[in-house]
Amino acid sequence: MNVALDGMPLAAQLTGVGHYTFELARSLALVAPNDDFTLVSPLPVTPETLDVIEARSPANLSHSNLKRRLLNRRWWSLGLPVYLRRTSFDLFHGTNYEVPLWSSVPSVMTIHDLSLLLHPEAHEPYLVRRARRRLPLMARAASVIVTPTASVKNEVCERLGIKSEKVVVTAEAPRSVFKKQKIEASLKLRERLGIRDDFILFVGTIEPRKNLERLVQAFDQVLRATSLSPQLVIAGAKGWLMDDFCSFIRSRGLEDRICFTGYLHDADLCSLYSSCGVFVYPSLYEGFGLPPLEAMACGAPVIASRIPSIMETVEKAAHLIDPYSVEDLAGGLVEMLTNEEMREHFSRAGIQRAKGFTWERTALATMEIYRGLKGR
Repeated sequence: MNVALDGMPLAAQLTGVGHYTFELARSLALVAPNDDFTLVSPLPVTPETLDVIEARSPANLSHSNLKRRLLNRRWWSLGLPVYLRRTSFDLFHGTNYEVPLWSSVPSVMTIHDLSLLLHPEAHEPYLVRRARRRLPLMARAASVIVTPTASVKNEVCERLGIKSEKVVVTAEAPRSVFKKQKIEASLKLRERLGIRDDFILFVGTIEPRKNLERLVQAFDQVLRATSLSPQLVIAGAKGWLMDDFCSFIRSRGLEDRICFTGYLHDADLCSLYSSCGVFVYPSLYEGFGLPPLEAMACGAPVIASRIPSIMETVEKAAHLIDPYSVEDLAGGLVEMLTNEEMREHFSRAGIQRAKGFTWERTALATMEIYRGLKGR
């Protein structure tokens, strides 16, 4: 089989969808050594990501950066369909919500979540307008839709009017680098970033749906109502409304208590996951919830939102809270920070839960989808 995958998520600094795209492509090549896989994009891969691809890719995984031409400006409606018609690919996998609007080969589309449609207030308006216009068209054009949880599958069927049999649930997984490290291994990193010994960790892009204002309010309550004095560390790239969030922190007088690390590479994230007192993920909406699983794989006790997708992913291996309740979140932080037995319980449970998710399993399940399409 000769499979093309969307390589456009690799054209920027790797975050959620970029990591998904590369890990899936690499794992597919490993579990199917007799098949060929190509990451196709009209945009160049960043030099850093290109180094990763070249260093970690099996021989049957390649990357094709098409030279810029007129059709590339209309990639999904003209450029990619024409390219697929002229090549020998058996199918195309759109890893980031998009597939060719017309195609000579079957297509698989991954829908990671429906945040743009279900929570438009949490996104920039032009992105919401684009999703409302394009996502229904893409969903109808795809031969099969992949979602990371049953929760997202139900949303896709209900919101986009897609038949259940067209949507397949395929879980994602933590990257293999995420394993528990000794706390001593993080000392130099924490010194460089200005992170103290006792800290609460959040990892993710800084944007409204991550619910960080309520996290800061809960953190403020912990500091004011108890003798605890942890630091809050927020690790992630700047997103939408970052200035508003920083103003909110200043209004609370917490600038010296909160550390922004910016974007971190996996090795540094692993060090922080392994050395934090508690990892907290109070997101209002997720499609899967990968950071909690990454933290679990590193042995961090996890507090996460009691929302369908997160509950499906972590089950009983995290302490679940109401993400709309500052009091519930603050109470969870206090309980976890002061109860060593509780931290040990969730650390052990999290490690076991994370072991159930691997990219090999994801790739094998995805190959079954591909083979099913080729056999039609």
